[in-house]
Amino acid sequence: MKKYILMSVAAAGLAMTSCSDDFLEVTSPTDTFIEEYYTTKTALNEALVAAYAPLHWYDYGSTWNYCSLNFVADLLGDDLYPNGGSSEDQPFLQMMFQYSCTPQVAPNGLWSDSYSGVKRCNDVLKYSQWVLDAGNITSSEKSDIDTQARLLRAFYYNVLWKFYGNIPCYMENLSAPYTYEQSQADEVYNIIITELEDILATGSLKEDYSAEEKGHVTKPMAYMLYTEMVMLQNDKGRYDKALSYMKELIGSGKFALLEDFSAIWDEENEWCKESIFEINYFDDNSVRGWGNQLGAGGSVAPRLWGPRGFQCNSKDPMYADIDAGWGFGSVPLHTVNSFDPADKRIKASFIDLEANGSSDDKGWMYTGYHTYKYICKKANNKDQKADADLGFNNNLRVYRYAETLLNAAELSLAAGNQSDADKYLNEVRTRAGLPATTATVESIIDERRHEFVAEGKRYFDLVRTGKAASTLTPGNDGGGHRTKAWTDAVRYLPIPQSDIDAANGTLKQNGNY
Repeated sequence: MKKYILMSVAAAGLAMTSCSDDFLEVTSPTDTFIEEYYTTKTALNEALVAAYAPLHWYDYGSTWNYCSLNFVADLLGDDLYPNGGSSEDQPFLQMMFQYSCTPQVAPNGLWSDSYSGVKRCNDVLKYSQWVLDAGNITSSEKSDIDTQARLLRAFYYNVLWKFYGNIPCYMENLSAPYTYEQSQADEVYNIIITELEDILATGSLKEDYSAEEKGHVTKPMAYMLYTEMVMLQNDKGRYDKALSYMKELIGSGKFALLEDFSAIWDEENEWCKESIFEINYFDDNSVRGWGNQLGAGGSVAPRLWGPRGFQCNSKDPMYADIDAGWGFGSVPLHTVNSFDPADKRIKASFIDLEANGSSDDKGWMYTGYHTYKYICKKANNKDQKADADLGFNNNLRVYRYAETLLNAAELSLAAGNQSDADKYLNEVRTRAGLPATTATVESIIDERRHEFVAEGKRYFDLVRTGKAASTLTPGNDGGGHRTKAWTDAVRYLPIPQSDIDAANGTLKQNGNY
């Protein structure tokens, strides 16, 4: 049985209960004053669990938005269609695809869930000093907890920075009237990347955790987060440092590609040798439900991704257990056709619906292909105890070792080391059953597209390489569904209007929204 740290009964007393300014306050889990409660190691651990909890909410959390990080990112790219029942099904998802979100209709859970995480991490950093002053933890224990909270906070801020750019970035929780100066995207980057460097310099991050504690942030996860940010920012002054981190992971011998690409997304291969960081979900005794969306347990994302009205008749064990879902995430034919026919990743990236079953409700962007990696299967929510739709056990793979290799290939190429770039790139291609090729920026970005389809990497790759404007156009959408071209003005999502209104003039809206 899998065990997880993401939420617990103790953490439930710290869960958000509304989308108003109340989220900035924490109610004590007992009648004891907060200053008195948070003086023990047990209470501090409860606060740390609560700080991890918002990782679990992105799929369907505090604002009842379907904001699974990989899905919403890929809707902004060119490899997925929103589909669904009609053009009015989950309007904010349809509008994301068309670069037409408004401050009122957008994936606002990305904003609120991330700031909930920031707030809880800041709480941990405050409470840890209280517990130390009470003599109930050692300085070493405080350092361990503090670095986890700081790294988690950096992850939450990275989500905000990637999707919104220009955000308030504070390291202590706010007092009334709960406003803070908004920083520009470059300033946010400098704050967080410097914070990551300081976190890594402490030497307090653990390399790994026991099987029962998987889900904690680690030094390898920090390396991946650091490198992701440096590459998205095109911060060439930090490329050498990022490359050294990737080489350290490669040389450690602790990570390797799983031999069978199609097996990566099976439950038994969660936290396998290829995994660097995952967000945990579980169906065993899951109590998460429509009336308890912040509860402990499973994910709704696979139901969202499942093909509409699907009746599977496949005898292939990979596909035979597929259940019907809500039809979001159909795959454009140009994405399928971009793969080399010999690429072994095709089978685990897409399912050919008509070759493996039938549907009586195909949705409005049906192509005959659907994403496979996070597709809903009957076995994956059989042990939930609440609502089956929110009870799937599919962990979200955030960082895989394949990304380490492709990061290293690109950074090696930038450093002028062609042989290393070729070596790292071709290790990924070899597993895919493809011949060796020469590493170029184009070949690496192409490889990333095929390795990480439906994993939320493509859009940011197009943005950072300057390919977004020429790629994300109606003319490049073979299905004729995209009607608006990407521009710099829509690089970032609109900040929720409710927060603009509440900020008393301290928040400026993004772009032309």
